[in-house]
Amino acid sequence: MSSNNSSSKVVTVDEQALKQADEQAVDEDGFPVVDETPEFEATVEQEVQAKVDANHPDGIVDTSDDRIHGATLEQEERIRAREDELERISAQAEMGPQEGRERRTRTIAANQNRARRVEFQKRAASVDPMADPERADPRTELSREQLAAVNKQSMRLAKELDGWSRAAISRRLSEAVVGGQDLTSAVVTVFEELQTAPGHVIPIGKLEEVSRKEVSIEGRVETLWDPSHPSIAQVGLIADDSGQTRVTIWKSSDAPWIEEGEQVRIHKAARNWHEGRVSLAVTGWTTIHFPERGRWWE
Repeated sequence: MSSNNSSSKVVTVDEQALKQADEQAVDEDGFPVVDETPEFEATVEQEVQAKVDANHPDGIVDTSDDRIHGATLEQEERIRAREDELERISAQAEMGPQEGRERRTRTIAANQNRARRVEFQKRAASVDPMADPERADPRTELSREQLAAVNKQSMRLAKELDGWSRAAISRRLSEAVVGGQDLTSAVVTVFEELQTAPGHVIPIGKLEEVSRKEVSIEGRVETLWDPSHPSIAQVGLIADDSGQTRVTIWKSSDAPWIEEGEQVRIHKAARNWHEGRVSLAVTGWTTIHFPERGRWWE
């Protein structure tokens, strides 16, 4: 009985085909009707263009609602993620991480410069003990009478040395006195040293004592004469109370025209020699100040 039930449930392939044929629609002649309606599918180009349109900023009309119009869930998730990333970047920019990095960089650079300066001063101390950065202020090693005399001379020298503070002069005088010089000799030495120090206007009469290639002077234009070479714009003499020197202004420097009797202050003039005497040249690195005009030329 069990075998009979099993055989009754078996359906042959032919029976399945006949059943499908019965279910399929047929025409008036009995032939199966074939659905010839074409199934429309997007081409590869259309799919690519759809992705481009969905990701284009103009295609995103409004992202404030729960859903983005015209975008699939996958595209919407990608767009939301991109917006979140842009907001994160904007927040970082407002918090100024670059500013913090620049501040840290400046601090590191300042510390490195300070360390190099201390190391240089320690090497210099092997030649001049007064240059030792760990050495105490030399003024603490003076007696009360010596310190009073040093301060008095410092006040006098500060009036004669442009650009030097009384404290700096006092310290340098104290170093000379502690080093074994008497106060009179120390005053002469320090005055000559600071008078011709780099970066300061020096007397024209001291030019021959300076070994630097660039110097700064101030004086009045005594006379001008015709240049001897077409590449020279002007040439003449500039003098102060200590002396005078020849100054050549080259055309390549594009310097302004100076006039006889005019007060000028020349910075970074090239120092050289002309006919056995020191002279100066105004080059592209030189700057000129016209006190009476009230302006600078660079």
